[in-house]
Amino acid sequence: MKCVRTLCASHGLHRCAPLLRTAAVRCGAAPAGRSFKNPDFTRVHTLPSPNLHLQDSLTRSFCSSSAARRCWSCGSAAQLFFCSACKAIQPPSEEATYFEILNCDQTFALDIQKLQRRFIELQRSLHPDNFSLKSSTEQGYSEKQSALVNKAFRTLQKPVTRAVYMLQLHGIELEEGTDATADSSFLLEVMEINEKLAESRSREEVDAIGQAVRETLKVLTEQMNTSLNKGNLQSAKELLARMKYFTNLEEKVKEKLTENL
Repeated sequence: MKCVRTLCASHGLHRCAPLLRTAAVRCGAAPAGRSFKNPDFTRVHTLPSPNLHLQDSLTRSFCSSSAARRCWSCGSAAQLFFCSACKAIQPPSEEATYFEILNCDQTFALDIQKLQRRFIELQRSLHPDNFSLKSSTEQGYSEKQSALVNKAFRTLQKPVTRAVYMLQLHGIELEEGTDATADSSFLLEVMEINEKLAESRSREEVDAIGQAVRETLKVLTEQMNTSLNKGNLQSAKELLARMKYFTNLEEKVKEKLTENL
């Protein structure tokens, strides 16, 4: 690591970007588009009892977002999750965004506690155990709806995956090598933090590094919110690359704290 930095100092940072990028990856700072792909989401296994009142609430919550839908069972107006008339569970909507599914504003600055409450409410109503005595069609829809709600929550819960998703909604698909937007001085900073973390021998040192990383992430998250609100998508892409590096650093700090320091 030190030899890379010495080489950069003698030859100029602008000539060392590819080398810095490779060294940063080897130190654990994962490039954009690789370590932060959405996981294979699995269903959350809660064991609630059926709640017809909750189904009524869910039906009323989505009247405006899916007014054109028709119930597969009775032909009446159907919302995202249940039929307004017969209360039958509906198949997942192909048009609804994750924000609509979780009934929240399409903004980067989300109320995470409110998002989590909504997620739990939906999973209680949609859980397959509630449909064990229903038709195979309803059981299948329950599994698909429950999995979709889980995926929507996992995506919107974390700032990085939320930013990726919002850029995708704007038609921006992130490809391999997105970290190329990071400049050499930033990559050098990432390498230095990794080196300092690797050399730390006390919990106090690791805690100090973790605090600095979290503060940087907070600033990057605020900047991301501003860029998305202004529609500055190029700036948002650049910020996302930095957020991914520092999110990975945050995970490395947590791993370091589990060691016997």
